[in-house]
Amino acid sequence: MSIESRYAEAREMYRAIGVDTDKALEELKKIKLSMHCWQGDDVQGFDSKGPLSGGIQTTGNYPGKARTPEELMADIDKALSLIPGQHKINLHASYAIFDEGEWVDRDKIEPKHFRKWVEFAKERGLGLDFNPTCFSHPLSEEATLSSEKEEVRQFWVRHCIQCLKISEYFAEELGQPCMMNIWIPDGFKDIPADRFSPRNRLKKSLDEILATPYDHDKVYVTVESKVFGIGVESMTVGSHEFYMNYAAKNDCLCLLDTGHYHPTEVVSDKISAMLCFYDKLALHVSRPVRWDSDHVVLFDDEIREIAKEIVRNGADRVMIGMDFFDASINRIAAWAIGMRDMIKSLLYAELLPNKEMAQLQNDRNFSKLLMMSEEMKTMPFGDVWNYYLTQMGTPVEWYNEVEEYEREVLSKRG
Repeated sequence: MSIESRYAEAREMYRAIGVDTDKALEELKKIKLSMHCWQGDDVQGFDSKGPLSGGIQTTGNYPGKARTPEELMADIDKALSLIPGQHKINLHASYAIFDEGEWVDRDKIEPKHFRKWVEFAKERGLGLDFNPTCFSHPLSEEATLSSEKEEVRQFWVRHCIQCLKISEYFAEELGQPCMMNIWIPDGFKDIPADRFSPRNRLKKSLDEILATPYDHDKVYVTVESKVFGIGVESMTVGSHEFYMNYAAKNDCLCLLDTGHYHPTEVVSDKISAMLCFYDKLALHVSRPVRWDSDHVVLFDDEIREIAKEIVRNGADRVMIGMDFFDASINRIAAWAIGMRDMIKSLLYAELLPNKEMAQLQNDRNFSKLLMMSEEMKTMPFGDVWNYYLTQMGTPVEWYNEVEEYEREVLSKRG
């Protein structure tokens, strides 16, 4: 039986329970993910040759990682050919591309250092998101925006201000808003004697950054919390409570990273709570395994719950960035698996009889609600997914393309 005929049968089965699969597919096409460039080269970037630091770590040494901007862009192209939809690319400031013989420190980067990324995105109809890179730098070894050393703190303030200008450049050139996300690795390994002062310095730094004029319709500034990190196990300056309150009072947005909370917390439960008070919300989607390990996203219970909350509360209100990196497997495959699973989860959410389920909850008919939730798990969802892939010109069977790319391209990188 063909994919089209299987879809036709599935469409009738969904129609019988009040779900319009054609409409669901059209809604799915509107949702953009922000594909993180750093999966392709293990978060190395192009502005330095030193090791990762500041709570950032990759494990594994699978052959063929991107070593140059050209290689990284080629790998992104290959991954995007395996991922349905029209999306965005998420860049870190450390991916600046300098002309031969040129180099500037991070507090001096300019839009021109990202011109090639804009050309790349424009040719493909992609948007760009951006992140200051406050790690893997000699001045990030102790602290960044919360540093007690004024010259260090000011360096990182200047860096973030330059990143604001670059973000606005992205939005103007590409005709779509740019999300600029601030995350810092600052904190303490053991129990601190003073928690207030570093947090107050971080607040001061953010105030100075956001005092820079920028177009708020073009640039969405977000702030990203973390419960702990490597080397800062006892206290993280940029905690969730700090950033949630800062964002609420300072016309910026809170970003929830799915790996940045206690293992018993789930981000899916936080989305609706945040959207009661914010017009928009930002996500970084990864998979924690006992800690913030940034494993490749799976089509698991929590990712489906996250997708349900996005769809049910308005997908246009949630900016979805991906944030996983695995150096132990083929990096193209990692991108494709994680991105496809996120999109697959959103489709699963679109195919639920959400209004009827909400009414069952309002009627406190929890028995029928539980039954319906479970019965939906065995609906012919896969047939709808495969049809969507073909409609978007994306291969259903795709891993052979990864293997061929590895033979022809990745294996020759040494």
